[in-house]
Amino acid sequence: MKFVDEAVIQVSAGKGGDGSSSFRREKYVPFGGPDGGDGGDGGSVWLVANTGLNTLVDFRHTRHFNAQNGQSGRGRQMYGKGAENIIIRVPVGTSVYDDEDNRLLGDLTESEQRLCVAEGGQGGLGNIHFKSSTNRAPRKTTPGKPGGAVRLRLELKLLADVGLLGLPNAGKSTLISAVSAARPRIADYPFTTLYPNLGVVRLGPEESFVIADIPGIIAGAADGAGLGLQFLRHLERTRLLLHLVDIAPLDGQTPAQQIKELEHEIHRYSEKLAAKPRWLVLNKADILADEAADEIARQTLTELDWEMPWFVISAVSRKGLKPLQLAVMQKLKAMLAAEMPDKPEQDIRFDPQQ
Repeated sequence: MKFVDEAVIQVSAGKGGDGSSSFRREKYVPFGGPDGGDGGDGGSVWLVANTGLNTLVDFRHTRHFNAQNGQSGRGRQMYGKGAENIIIRVPVGTSVYDDEDNRLLGDLTESEQRLCVAEGGQGGLGNIHFKSSTNRAPRKTTPGKPGGAVRLRLELKLLADVGLLGLPNAGKSTLISAVSAARPRIADYPFTTLYPNLGVVRLGPEESFVIADIPGIIAGAADGAGLGLQFLRHLERTRLLLHLVDIAPLDGQTPAQQIKELEHEIHRYSEKLAAKPRWLVLNKADILADEAADEIARQTLTELDWEMPWFVISAVSRKGLKPLQLAVMQKLKAMLAAEMPDKPEQDIRFDPQQ
């Protein structure tokens, strides 16, 4: 299935039905009085998060969603039927924006969480409501109110605990395939990864975390070069970043130079993302002797003045993977314990008129 993480759709709620102007007409009942019923409410448009979806590709084919109008009222105090709401299912992790002013309307981060993006119009009042002691035969009614309409931009941000960050050919796809059941495409040329991949790392019956791999980032990414910047939003919800770097780059750079290059692009993209905890992982240690790998690691840490945790691994030979996984699991547990439970509202309503 093609991975699509952004889509623009137009949604329109239904108009409310008009109120009825009617009078009671029965034999032997002169001056029966008003009996016009109210109009029914128009249908609303709701977005609902669904764990069974992992892409927005369906919205490349269907971009317009229109709810039905409410029925008008009728005589004999019969109210018009309200229209049914439209339910649009989106992947968990979808952010919803007003495409006109780029305003964030809501984040659907939990299964079955709902967001009302277009409220149905209220039905009009029938003439039965305007009867009074001085006006026994009112002909006044009110029309149904129009429903809301809005152009939405949907952005999918994958929900992962750990994000892999690195230049092309750093070994991110190899690492995620080594620690999880994910099977991304792996080859010996840059930009093999064209879209994000998710993998579940299981360490025990109740110990697991989700790891995300995005396309590699290159110099100038903040200006549109390469693919990685397009998918950096998928790391915004992660708790921990693993900065993967080739311990012996083939382009003549040192690991420290590559790390600084990527750090520069991350800061240009988002200071919030740059502020996330980031651990250093020196990969491809299998191509060097242990002494040489340790020496490069020490030089890199000294040049960067690195204070966060760091690891030397080989995703191919699986050297050093177990300590890395255990340390990540322990860190995530500590972060979860420190976070206050913040249960989001299950039903969120958005008023386009605000």
